[in-house]
Amino acid sequence: MNSVTKFAKTSEKNEGEGRNWLQLPRDVMFLIFTKLGAIGILYSAQSVCSSWRNLSKESDLFQFIDFRNPWHFLDGNVIDAKKLSKEAVDRSNGNLIEISLEDIGTDELLDYIVDKSSNSIKCLRLLFCDQVSITGLIEFVRKVPLLEELELCHSPCSGELIEELGRSCLQLKCFKLSCIAFRFMRVESDEEAFAIAEDMTQLRRLQLFGNKLTNNGLEAILDECTHLEYLDLRRCFNIDLRGDLEKKCVERVKTVRFPNDLCDDFEYEFVE
Repeated sequence: MNSVTKFAKTSEKNEGEGRNWLQLPRDVMFLIFTKLGAIGILYSAQSVCSSWRNLSKESDLFQFIDFRNPWHFLDGNVIDAKKLSKEAVDRSNGNLIEISLEDIGTDELLDYIVDKSSNSIKCLRLLFCDQVSITGLIEFVRKVPLLEELELCHSPCSGELIEELGRSCLQLKCFKLSCIAFRFMRVESDEEAFAIAEDMTQLRRLQLFGNKLTNNGLEAILDECTHLEYLDLRRCFNIDLRGDLEKKCVERVKTVRFPNDLCDDFEYEFVE
């Protein structure tokens, strides 16, 4: 039995012994539902009682949708997470601001999101979404002019995508590109770094965790992305900071995370 359902049933059982949690003020319940998030509301809370069902239809509860590791909340139950994510998008009623997807992202789902929320979405996070294609992402970013943040963790990226981001998403301030399995990676590539330097000059925050860029790519970013306030280069082991490059990083960017810096605060697990 899900923890939300357990909580509700316990509340019903203990009615008369203390507060009836099913009849809390609406503003308090709204705050609780916000903490539960889209998955908790759709999978469990909305089924508890009619008042919770009515509250679960409020579009403001679905402006921020987080489907990172949805199976953790679902206790191993078999559900269609993609279908659930579409229902969450529907309930946002065109006011979706931020959505995070882990493993369930597809071109078709991105099309669905952008059809419903192209004029409101400001943040997209894709984790382990290998079913999303570069073409699908390019079509998505072309239709979200208000996008301010894009995070791609073990999800497709290319110079062409970055070029389109620079052209279509003029409000983009934060770009996170992470590769978290790099034990044997010593391949060098500055494709993404050069594209960022050429097409994302407005960036304030840039994360290139485990990227294949070299000193040349880093130099280009430092020279062209003059508004950078935060630069994360952790696990970018092709970079050699000997000479003046480390000094240049510190002089140009307020906060810099260097390749060998600790990763204690990194959000996701990675392979050493």
